[in-house]
Amino acid sequence: MNKGEDTMAKILVVEDNEDYRELLQNFLESAGYEVLTAEDGARAVALAGVESFDLLLLDLMLPKMDGYEVCGHIRQNSDVPIIMLTALDSEVHQMKGYDLRIDDYVTKPVSMPLLMRKVEAVLRRAKPDEVQALQFQSIALDLSTHTVRVAGEEVEFTLREFEILHELMKKPGEVVTRVTLVNRLWGYDFYGDTRIVDTHMKNIRRKLGACDCVETVRGIGYKLRKEAL
Repeated sequence: MNKGEDTMAKILVVEDNEDYRELLQNFLESAGYEVLTAEDGARAVALAGVESFDLLLLDLMLPKMDGYEVCGHIRQNSDVPIIMLTALDSEVHQMKGYDLRIDDYVTKPVSMPLLMRKVEAVLRRAKPDEVQALQFQSIALDLSTHTVRVAGEEVEFTLREFEILHELMKKPGEVVTRVTLVNRLWGYDFYGDTRIVDTHMKNIRRKLGACDCVETVRGIGYKLRKEAL
């Protein structure tokens, strides 16, 4: 079901409350996910039958077909990760969800930053074979040891610098916006200036030295040039 990196994961949001559905969609899309929505259980089952998803965010109390029924139908043909999102917090309801092989049970209200972290965690668990090392031109990034090598030499990066470089190296040649970097690395409740990314980027480029292949996309963000200048 998974397409590789979680920023490109395709998520189905099943929620009958229009305002909350739009809120979820906006937060997920701002983090780089592709999002489809369904307002009732029947629509969710229909979409799951014709589309391939990496994750379902599934409300429990739905019109036409409740979340348990939706989950039961989907589990007949798919092991797609499912996070059940509901105001019902009793142990009985949670146990019934886990009996249907959901991956997480989240009770409302929940903060968006926490929910996004749960989404990321479930997506990571769903792809245990994720590549632990990335190479781009003369830059090598090792996720298992959190080390960076530039032209064969290990260079010390702070955690935030490492995370930013990782985001860029996951999609060389594609623009990664400042907003996406801030949302993913600082959190959705960060209210500072997105230009904070620029300060870290200056340090990254200095440390890459002659191997610097970072290109600024004016007013938007950054990308790695496929061919160094």
